[in-house]
Amino acid sequence: MQLRPSQIPPEVVRVVSSLERAGFEAWIVGGCVRDILLGLKPKDWDITTSASPDQIQNLFENTFYTNEFGTVGVVNPPSPEAMEERDKVTDESLRIIEVTPYRLEGKYSDARRPDTVEWGRTLEDDLKRRDFTVNAMSYSPSKGQLVDLYDGIKDISDRTIRAVGDPTARFEEDALRILRAVRIAAELDFAIEPETQAAMERCAGQLQKISKERIRDEFVRIILSPQPMKALILSREIGILRYIVPELEEAVDIEQNQAHRYDVFEHSLRSLQHAADKGWELEVRLAALFHDLGKPKSRRFAEDKKDWTFYGHEIVGTKIAKKRLDELKFSREIVTNVTSLVRWHMFFSDPDKITLSAVRRIITNVGKEHVWDLVNLRICDRVGTGRPKEQPFRLRKYQSMIEQALRDPVSVGMLKIDGKRLMDVTREPSGPRIGWILHALLEEVLDDPAKNTEEYLEKRAGELSKQKDNSLRELGEGGKEKKQEAENQEIKDIQKKYFV
Repeated sequence: MQLRPSQIPPEVVRVVSSLERAGFEAWIVGGCVRDILLGLKPKDWDITTSASPDQIQNLFENTFYTNEFGTVGVVNPPSPEAMEERDKVTDESLRIIEVTPYRLEGKYSDARRPDTVEWGRTLEDDLKRRDFTVNAMSYSPSKGQLVDLYDGIKDISDRTIRAVGDPTARFEEDALRILRAVRIAAELDFAIEPETQAAMERCAGQLQKISKERIRDEFVRIILSPQPMKALILSREIGILRYIVPELEEAVDIEQNQAHRYDVFEHSLRSLQHAADKGWELEVRLAALFHDLGKPKSRRFAEDKKDWTFYGHEIVGTKIAKKRLDELKFSREIVTNVTSLVRWHMFFSDPDKITLSAVRRIITNVGKEHVWDLVNLRICDRVGTGRPKEQPFRLRKYQSMIEQALRDPVSVGMLKIDGKRLMDVTREPSGPRIGWILHALLEEVLDDPAKNTEEYLEKRAGELSKQKDNSLRELGEGGKEKKQEAENQEIKDIQKKYFV
């Protein structure tokens, strides 16, 4: 497992070289080194150096420094407007490169942040405070040297997450590292080394000291990882799920009705995992996880059916989702969109409700931009029951109806002229003749869309207004028939698209 200078972007090399030319040590460090060794594209770039924050800022034209840990953000390139086109940064991961002095950290009294931070003297000082061995490697592109003091390369080869040094000490320093270990395992599909996992279990209670914003950020990365189901099962095993989504704990062993193969907990996780497998966005994934969390509170046994019922669980689940997302400090937009999906997720499960007018109402409820998210949530829900077929005929029929409801209807509203303008042009009073003229014009436009211009329609309307009632009515009725033919053909094309 090797790392070559050519694998480091020139934007990063420029920052390292500037520090070295000024007489300082500089190393690429952390997750970006790990990702390159794994053949992955780093999400961000970090550099550690023997320079102090003031010395770093003096070297670069455009920087910012707003934290207590010495990290300076170097905006890359320094003057975008002065750079030639070939030098402009288009990769967002390279827009800001974080440069942090070697540092030593004091005791962590609150399991969140060090009581004191001192600038270290050596690279070894910096690496020994890192969280996991796979994040405690550094690389110098000028020397072509990889420093791996804690066998990170071996743990990458073994696909293992292992704490640096004493795992209990690492998690007592910053309890968020417990959640971070779960997240990295989900992102990379790694296992957690037994002693590290045992320490995570011992320190799990410390996670309640961590701010909701920091928990949310790791939770989001877990949800967006390729293996969120694995991560949430692991979270429950080590005792931290209660600090993220405690309602998932309540869903364990909640047996469902005969339509479901799994309890509510596993069903929720499998629904989420399908959304991840499909690469669907965060809001669909969150809705897939939360959509049935109202079931434990709404579950009743129906003697007549000899089965469990969950009437109103979508309403209860909406309240749970809102409370939990609010507590985790999600944005108002995400809370609104996810709770809307949870609230209406049962719509496509009831065939008696599915009429075109009902579909239009559901589009109004969730918004045009989210109605397909609702369909995707329904797919996740179905797959999460254990049914292998993702899109049965009934669901394809619903998709066809949504597309019908969303399309622009064939109507006189398509014309580049309206009734008021017609009356101005023709001097016709309000009445049936205006409708006949509009439908006659629509027929012509359906035959030849190029005629749908204000100039042509106004001229043609003037000609039609000279027609007597009988002939104008006949032209108008012909336009209505043409409209119906066009609508029928559009609907046939949509139905053919969905094989219904």
